[in-house]
Amino acid sequence: MVIDTHIRPAMFKEIYHDKKTFEKRCNEMNYHLMSPADLSLLKKQLGLAEIEKAVLLPEDNSYSSGTATITNDDIKLLVDLDPELFVGFASVDPRNTDAHEKLSDALSQNEFSGLYINTARLHMSPMDERLVELYDICKIHHKPIIFHSGFSFENYALSKYAEPFLFEEVLTSFPGLNICFAHMGWPWTKETEALLIKYPNAYASTAMMYTDGPYQIYKQELTEGLGEHWYHNIMDKVMFGSGSPRIRPVRSKRGIESLHLPPEVEQKIFHDNAVRFLGLEES
Repeated sequence: MVIDTHIRPAMFKEIYHDKKTFEKRCNEMNYHLMSPADLSLLKKQLGLAEIEKAVLLPEDNSYSSGTATITNDDIKLLVDLDPELFVGFASVDPRNTDAHEKLSDALSQNEFSGLYINTARLHMSPMDERLVELYDICKIHHKPIIFHSGFSFENYALSKYAEPFLFEEVLTSFPGLNICFAHMGWPWTKETEALLIKYPNAYASTAMMYTDGPYQIYKQELTEGLGEHWYHNIMDKVMFGSGSPRIRPVRSKRGIESLHLPPEVEQKIFHDNAVRFLGLEES
Protein backbone atom coordinates (compact mmCIF):
# COMPACT_ATOMS: atom_id res chain seq x y z
CA MET A 1 0.00 0.00 0.00
CA VAL A 2 1.26 3.46 -0.95
CA ILE A 3 0.20 6.73 0.69
CA ASP A 4 0.66 9.90 -1.36
CA THR A 5 1.01 12.83 1.03
CA HIS A 6 0.96 15.62 -1.53
CA ILE A 7 -1.76 16.04 -4.14
CA ARG A 8 -3.19 19.41 -5.17
CA PRO A 9 -6.65 18.60 -6.63
CA ALA A 10 -6.72 21.67 -8.85
CA MET A 11 -7.69 19.71 -11.96
CA PHE A 12 -10.48 17.58 -10.48
CA LYS A 13 -13.57 18.22 -12.59
CA GLU A 14 -15.77 17.62 -9.55
CA ILE A 15 -14.60 20.96 -8.13
CA TYR A 16 -14.65 22.82 -11.45
CA HIS A 17 -17.09 25.62 -10.70
CA ASP A 18 -16.80 27.79 -13.80
CA LYS A 19 -14.24 28.82 -16.39
CA LYS A 20 -13.31 32.09 -14.69
CA THR A 21 -12.68 30.45 -11.31
CA PHE A 22 -10.69 27.65 -12.92
CA GLU A 23 -8.49 30.07 -14.87
CA LYS A 24 -7.87 32.09 -11.69
CA ARG A 25 -6.84 28.89 -9.88
CA CYS A 26 -4.47 27.87 -12.65
CA ASN A 27 -2.93 31.33 -12.80
CA GLU A 28 -2.33 31.53 -9.06
CA MET A 29 -0.86 28.02 -8.89
CA ASN A 30 1.03 28.44 -12.17
CA TYR A 31 -0.58 25.41 -13.79
CA HIS A 32 -0.70 25.72 -17.54
CA LEU A 33 -1.62 23.50 -20.50
CA MET A 34 -3.84 21.45 -18.17
CA SER A 35 -7.56 20.74 -18.30
CA PRO A 36 -10.09 19.46 -15.77
CA ALA A 37 -10.26 15.66 -15.58
CA ASP A 38 -12.88 13.27 -14.25
CA LEU A 39 -12.23 11.65 -10.91
CA SER A 40 -12.36 8.24 -12.59
CA LEU A 41 -9.31 9.11 -14.70
CA LEU A 42 -7.43 10.48 -11.72
CA LYS A 43 -8.21 7.32 -9.77
CA LYS A 44 -6.69 5.27 -12.59
CA GLN A 45 -3.52 7.35 -12.30
CA LEU A 46 -3.40 6.66 -8.59
CA GLY A 47 -4.03 2.98 -9.25
CA LEU A 48 -1.04 2.75 -11.60
CA ALA A 49 1.11 3.90 -8.70
CA GLU A 50 -0.63 1.49 -6.26
CA ILE A 51 -1.74 4.47 -4.17
CA GLU A 52 -4.49 3.50 -1.75
CA LYS A 53 -4.60 6.75 0.22
CA ALA A 54 -4.04 10.27 -1.11
CA VAL A 55 -3.74 13.47 0.92
CA LEU A 56 -5.58 16.36 -0.75
CA LEU A 57 -4.22 19.83 -0.03
CA PRO A 58 -6.26 23.05 -0.38
CA GLU A 59 -4.93 26.60 -0.44
CA ASP A 60 -6.43 29.71 1.10
CA ASN A 61 -4.91 33.11 0.32
CA SER A 62 -8.28 34.80 0.21
CA TYR A 63 -7.18 37.92 2.11
CA SER A 64 -5.21 39.07 -0.93
CA SER A 65 -6.85 37.11 -3.76
CA GLY A 66 -10.50 37.47 -2.75
CA THR A 67 -11.32 33.76 -2.71
CA ALA A 68 -9.47 30.60 -1.69
CA THR A 69 -7.65 28.93 -4.57
CA ILE A 70 -8.88 25.48 -3.48
CA THR A 71 -11.43 25.73 -0.68
CA ASN A 72 -12.05 23.52 2.32
CA ASP A 73 -15.49 22.82 0.86
CA ASP A 74 -13.80 21.57 -2.32
CA ILE A 75 -11.68 19.19 -0.28
CA LYS A 76 -14.64 17.97 1.77
CA LEU A 77 -16.66 17.29 -1.39
CA LEU A 78 -13.87 15.13 -2.81
CA VAL A 79 -13.28 13.25 0.45
CA ASP A 80 -16.99 12.53 0.76
CA LEU A 81 -16.91 10.98 -2.74
CA ASP A 82 -14.33 8.42 -1.60
CA PRO A 83 -13.44 8.60 2.12
CA GLU A 84 -11.42 5.39 1.94
CA LEU A 85 -9.08 6.86 -0.68
CA PHE A 86 -8.87 10.55 0.16
CA VAL A 87 -7.50 12.27 3.27
CA GLY A 88 -8.43 15.93 3.42
CA PHE A 89 -6.42 18.76 4.93
CA ALA A 90 -7.83 22.20 5.71
CA SER A 91 -6.43 25.64 4.93
CA VAL A 92 -7.31 29.08 6.28
CA ASP A 93 -5.79 32.49 5.61
CA PRO A 94 -4.47 33.73 8.99
CA ARG A 95 -4.78 37.32 7.80
CA ASN A 96 -8.57 37.00 7.89
CA THR A 97 -10.21 37.81 11.21
CA ASP A 98 -12.29 34.62 11.17
CA ALA A 99 -9.35 32.25 10.48
CA HIS A 100 -9.14 31.02 14.08
CA GLU A 101 -12.85 30.24 14.20
CA LYS A 102 -12.91 28.55 10.79
CA LEU A 103 -10.03 26.24 11.63
CA SER A 104 -11.44 25.40 15.05
CA ASP A 105 -14.76 24.44 13.49
CA ALA A 106 -13.12 22.36 10.75
CA LEU A 107 -10.90 20.38 13.11
CA SER A 108 -13.38 20.03 15.97
CA GLN A 109 -15.89 18.37 13.64
CA ASN A 110 -13.16 15.93 12.60
CA GLU A 111 -13.81 16.60 8.92
CA PHE A 112 -10.15 17.30 8.16
CA SER A 113 -6.99 15.42 9.07
CA GLY A 114 -4.61 18.36 9.36
CA LEU A 115 -3.65 21.87 8.26
CA TYR A 116 -1.82 23.00 5.12
CA ILE A 117 0.04 26.33 5.15
CA ASN A 118 1.98 28.08 2.41
CA THR A 119 3.97 30.90 4.03
CA ALA A 120 5.52 31.75 0.65
CA ARG A 121 2.10 32.71 -0.70
CA LEU A 122 1.06 34.38 2.55
CA HIS A 123 4.29 36.40 2.73
CA MET A 124 4.48 35.62 6.44
CA SER A 125 7.15 34.43 8.83
CA PRO A 126 6.33 30.95 10.19
CA MET A 127 6.33 32.38 13.73
CA ASP A 128 3.94 35.23 12.97
CA GLU A 129 1.51 35.48 15.89
CA ARG A 130 -1.46 34.91 13.59
CA LEU A 131 0.03 31.61 12.44
CA VAL A 132 1.00 30.56 15.96
CA GLU A 133 -2.68 30.80 16.92
CA LEU A 134 -3.42 28.20 14.23
CA TYR A 135 -0.66 25.91 15.51
CA ASP A 136 -2.26 26.08 18.96
CA ILE A 137 -5.54 24.86 17.47
CA CYS A 138 -3.78 21.96 15.75
CA LYS A 139 -2.11 21.10 19.03
CA ILE A 140 -5.46 21.00 20.83
CA HIS A 141 -6.95 18.66 18.22
CA HIS A 142 -3.78 16.58 17.70
CA LYS A 143 -3.68 17.36 13.97
CA PRO A 144 -0.45 17.55 11.92
CA ILE A 145 0.67 20.44 9.73
CA ILE A 146 2.08 20.30 6.22
CA PHE A 147 4.07 23.40 5.29
CA HIS A 148 5.08 24.33 1.81
CA SER A 149 8.85 24.63 2.14
CA GLY A 150 11.56 25.72 -0.24
CA PHE A 151 11.12 27.24 -3.68
CA SER A 152 7.61 27.79 -5.01
CA PHE A 153 6.55 27.91 -8.64
CA GLU A 154 3.27 29.52 -7.66
CA ASN A 155 2.64 33.06 -8.80
CA TYR A 156 2.82 35.73 -6.09
CA ALA A 157 4.89 33.40 -3.85
CA LEU A 158 8.17 34.52 -2.29
CA SER A 159 10.40 31.61 -1.33
CA LYS A 160 12.28 33.65 1.29
CA TYR A 161 9.34 33.00 3.61
CA ALA A 162 9.65 29.21 3.20
CA GLU A 163 13.32 28.40 3.75
CA PRO A 164 13.49 25.31 6.01
CA PHE A 165 15.47 26.84 8.88
CA LEU A 166 12.75 29.47 9.32
CA PHE A 167 10.55 26.70 10.71
CA GLU A 168 12.97 25.55 13.40
CA GLU A 169 11.30 27.68 16.08
CA VAL A 170 7.95 26.11 15.20
CA LEU A 171 9.47 22.68 15.78
CA THR A 172 10.91 23.68 19.15
CA SER A 173 7.77 25.52 20.27
CA PHE A 174 5.42 22.66 19.37
CA PRO A 175 7.37 19.44 20.05
CA GLY A 176 4.21 17.32 20.17
CA LEU A 177 2.97 18.50 16.77
CA ASN A 178 3.91 16.50 13.68
CA ILE A 179 5.21 18.89 11.03
CA CYS A 180 6.02 18.06 7.42
CA PHE A 181 8.20 20.06 5.06
CA ALA A 182 6.81 19.53 1.58
CA HIS A 183 9.20 19.21 -1.36
CA MET A 184 12.10 18.29 1.00
CA GLY A 185 12.58 22.06 1.23
CA TRP A 186 14.14 22.01 -2.26
CA PRO A 187 16.63 23.41 -3.11
CA TRP A 188 17.56 23.49 0.60
CA THR A 189 17.49 19.71 0.98
CA LYS A 190 20.54 19.54 3.25
CA GLU A 191 18.98 22.04 5.63
CA THR A 192 15.82 19.95 5.64
CA GLU A 193 17.83 16.82 6.37
CA ALA A 194 19.42 18.54 9.37
CA LEU A 195 15.99 19.40 10.80
CA LEU A 196 14.77 15.83 10.28
CA ILE A 197 17.77 14.46 12.15
CA LYS A 198 17.47 16.87 15.08
CA TYR A 199 13.72 17.07 15.71
CA PRO A 200 11.54 14.01 16.41
CA ASN A 201 8.41 15.80 15.14
CA ALA A 202 9.93 16.85 11.80
CA TYR A 203 9.00 15.05 8.57
CA ALA A 204 9.44 15.80 4.87
CA SER A 205 7.79 14.70 1.64
CA THR A 206 9.43 13.77 -1.65
CA ALA A 207 7.13 16.06 -3.71
CA MET A 208 10.08 18.05 -5.00
CA MET A 209 9.98 20.90 -7.49
CA TYR A 210 11.03 19.18 -10.68
CA THR A 211 13.70 20.85 -12.78
CA ASP A 212 13.98 17.52 -14.59
CA GLY A 213 12.22 14.17 -14.35
CA PRO A 214 11.84 12.41 -10.96
CA TYR A 215 14.49 9.84 -11.89
CA GLN A 216 17.04 12.61 -12.27
CA ILE A 217 16.13 14.89 -9.38
CA TYR A 218 15.83 12.15 -6.76
CA LYS A 219 19.26 10.86 -7.68
CA GLN A 220 20.70 14.37 -7.79
CA GLU A 221 19.18 15.68 -4.57
CA LEU A 222 19.13 12.53 -2.42
CA THR A 223 21.79 10.04 -3.50
CA GLU A 224 24.31 12.59 -4.75
CA GLY A 225 23.28 15.63 -2.68
CA LEU A 226 22.90 13.95 0.72
CA GLY A 227 25.19 10.97 0.19
CA GLU A 228 24.82 7.42 -1.05
CA HIS A 229 23.38 6.22 2.25
CA TRP A 230 21.30 9.36 2.86
CA TYR A 231 18.43 7.34 4.28
CA HIS A 232 20.33 5.93 7.27
CA ASN A 233 19.53 8.87 9.55
CA ILE A 234 16.16 9.95 8.13
CA MET A 235 14.47 6.76 6.90
CA ASP A 236 11.75 7.24 9.53
CA LYS A 237 11.10 10.86 8.51
CA VAL A 238 10.64 10.91 4.73
CA MET A 239 7.20 10.34 3.20
CA PHE A 240 6.22 9.80 -0.40
CA GLY A 241 4.54 12.75 -2.07
CA SER A 242 3.98 12.90 -5.80
CA GLY A 243 3.36 16.62 -6.24
CA SER A 244 0.45 15.88 -8.59
CA PRO A 245 -0.74 17.44 -10.90
CA ARG A 246 2.69 18.91 -11.69
CA ILE A 247 3.93 15.34 -12.04
CA ARG A 248 2.00 12.10 -12.38
CA PRO A 249 2.08 9.94 -9.25
CA VAL A 250 3.35 6.85 -11.05
CA ARG A 251 6.39 8.75 -12.37
CA SER A 252 7.19 10.00 -8.87
CA LYS A 253 6.87 6.50 -7.43
CA ARG A 254 9.09 4.99 -10.11
CA GLY A 255 11.61 7.73 -9.45
CA ILE A 256 11.89 6.63 -5.82
CA GLU A 257 12.06 2.99 -6.87
CA SER A 258 14.91 3.81 -9.26
CA LEU A 259 17.08 4.62 -6.23
CA HIS A 260 17.09 0.87 -5.37
CA LEU A 261 16.61 1.47 -1.67
CA PRO A 262 16.42 -1.48 0.75
CA PRO A 263 12.85 -2.88 0.81
CA GLU A 264 12.36 -1.92 4.44
CA VAL A 265 13.28 1.71 3.63
CA GLU A 266 10.86 1.82 0.69
CA GLN A 267 8.14 0.49 2.99
CA LYS A 268 8.74 3.34 5.42
CA ILE A 269 8.77 6.03 2.70
CA PHE A 270 5.77 4.72 0.79
CA HIS A 271 3.62 3.83 3.78
CA ASP A 272 4.75 3.52 7.40
CA ASN A 273 6.01 7.07 7.99
CA ALA A 274 2.81 8.61 6.62
CA VAL A 275 0.70 6.34 8.84
CA ARG A 276 2.58 7.63 11.87
CA PHE A 277 2.56 11.28 10.72
CA LEU A 278 -1.17 11.27 10.01
CA GLY A 279 -2.02 9.31 13.15
CA LEU A 280 -3.72 6.58 11.12
CA GLU A 281 -2.50 3.86 13.46
CA GLU A 282 -4.79 5.33 16.11
CA SER A 283 -7.88 5.40 13.90
